[in-house]
This record gives sequence, structure tokens and C-alpha cells, in this order.
Amino acid sequence: MKSLGTKHYIIPIFIPHHSCPHRCVFCNQSKITGQRSIPSPYEVEKIILQFLSTIPKGNRIIEIAFFGGSFTGIDPEMQEHYLQVAEAFIDNERISSIRVSTRPDYIDDRRLNLLNKYHVKTIELGAQSMDDRVLAMAGRGHSALDTVNASMKIRQHGFSLGLQMMIGLPGDTLPLAIFTAEKIVELGAESTRIYPTLVIRDTKLAELYLKGLYLPLSLEVAVDWCRVIYPLFEKAGVTVLRIGLHPSEGLISGNDLIAGPFHPSFRELVMSRLWNEELKNIENKDDKKNIIIVVNPAQLNFAIGYGGKNRKMLQERFEQVKFITNPLLKGRCYNVDHC
Repeated sequence: MKSLGTKHYIIPIFIPHHSCPHRCVFCNQSKITGQRSIPSPYEVEKIILQFLSTIPKGNRIIEIAFFGGSFTGIDPEMQEHYLQVAEAFIDNERISSIRVSTRPDYIDDRRLNLLNKYHVKTIELGAQSMDDRVLAMAGRGHSALDTVNASMKIRQHGFSLGLQMMIGLPGDTLPLAIFTAEKIVELGAESTRIYPTLVIRDTKLAELYLKGLYLPLSLEVAVDWCRVIYPLFEKAGVTVLRIGLHPSEGLISGNDLIAGPFHPSFRELVMSRLWNEELKNIENKDDKKNIIIVVNPAQLNFAIGYGGKNRKMLQERFEQVKFITNPLLKGRCYNVDHC
């Protein structure tokens, strides 16, 4: 169990498109990750050492994560080379665990046995949707049943299960996105990531968008969908590791992004919206014009709102609005003092 004050760090190793024969309509991994070459095992070791040199000493959990491609689709010998590099850091107790991401149809007993051999702790699957029509329109090349079966096998082999989802894929709707989130909970995922669909240059989705055959979610709608979905995971105890794509240089500059709900602080927008839904219900009491809102320290910026939006909303009704913190409050619980 992670003790109070423990910080969790992830060292990401991106392996774009390596081994994956599928080209989903939304996918151009080199532009999404900002990395176009496949690292050698030697380069992986250098990346890990570089990250370790920047992580503060103290009470910490450090995890190496192989992201970007379908790790279990790599040639087994190459998988072993990567895993041997990572495991050496576990053996000398410089990192705590290893996680990999892959596709549901690249899971079987042989692959799982190899990951177990090198003490991989977590396997994340790109489920994206649990609706077969959405998966087909996205060109995923696997079914929702593949995700179900792979999830069961992963848990049976003793791994922690992560399931990633996307919102706004072709054919997707809010009810279908909610259905996907509910299935992720039902399958026993311990963690998830929520990615709004973006139109990235040099993808099939870009062709569809330019022909007027696909319309991405607006930023406002994408935030609202996540505002609905996030509490489903929160209530079930599923950790939401990320909301929104990692802001690579190409996405921030706009060079690789054609359209879609990208924002470098997308998670903050979602969390601010959730807090807005809570705080707008604060009632005025008698002639008391000032309020003090007490929140968990980790929630302070979200409660105040992106760009101070929630504070400004409350200032329309109260003369003074003050936010303070109390570490004993959990999650989005809060107290209000009228004065």
C-alpha cells in the first residue's frame, strides 16, 4: 500500500508503431508521442538513467512504462532485451515496477508468461470502446469480446489491469462512452486513461475530416463527456491516470493537429467542471456575504477552477470567496463556512 506522502513517478519509454500491423483511423504514434524512432535497449537504459537523475530522493514509487506501440506484439527476443534492461533497475531497487501497454488481441498465455518472468506488474490494454460498431469504424481490428477475454486472462495471471478508452471516435455517442466506462469497471480494471479523439495529420481520420465525413467533439463537449464519465470511475475506485493526450511538441504547436478537443490542461478543465457542478449549489445564508471553502490540497487548483473560473462564479454571489486546504478531506469532499 502506498503510504501518505509517497510520490509516484512514471518513466515513459515510447515505442511508436513497432510491431503493430494495424493503422487505426486516429493513429499516428510518432506525431502523438513526438517520437519517430524506435529506441534500442541501450537507449532505453540511457532514458531511464536520465529520468532517475531528475527524480527527488525520498518516499517515492518509480515505475518504468513501455508505451506507444503494442509491446506484446514485438518479437519475443526484443521484448526480453527491453525487459532485461528494466528488470536490472528492479534488482538494484532503483525502480519499483514495470508496466506495458498493448492491444487486446496481442494477449495470450505465452506472452503473459514472458511478462511474468520479468516481474511486469501492470498491463494496459487499448480498449478504446466496448461497442463493436465503433471499433469497426475506427479500424481497430479487434472486437469488444477480445477486450473481455484479454482482461480476464491478464487478471488470471495476476497482473494489475488497466483499460484505456477514447471518446468521440466515429460513431461514438455519450451513451456509448458511458457504456464503455461501465464495462471497464465491470472487467475489474484498476486504472484507466480517457483520451478525446483528435484529428492528427497523416491519418485516415484526417482524410475523413477533410472530406466532411467526420466531425470531432468540440472542446466544450469533450470536457462535458469526461465530466459525466469520470465520477463512474471515481465511485468504483478505478484510478484515472490521465485525461487527455500527453501534450507533445507537435500537438502544442499545432503542426501535427488538424482538429479536435486538444488542450494542454485538459484534465484541469474536466476537474474544474466537476467542481463547478458542486460549488454552484452553495446557498446564501441569511445576510452573510463571505464564504470560506475548505478542500484537500490536491484539489485546490481544480476547486478554484481553470483560470479562476469557479472563484469568479462564486464572486458573483458573495463579496469575498476564500479557498483554504485541509489534508484530512478526501477527494472532492469540501466544507463551507459562511461568515
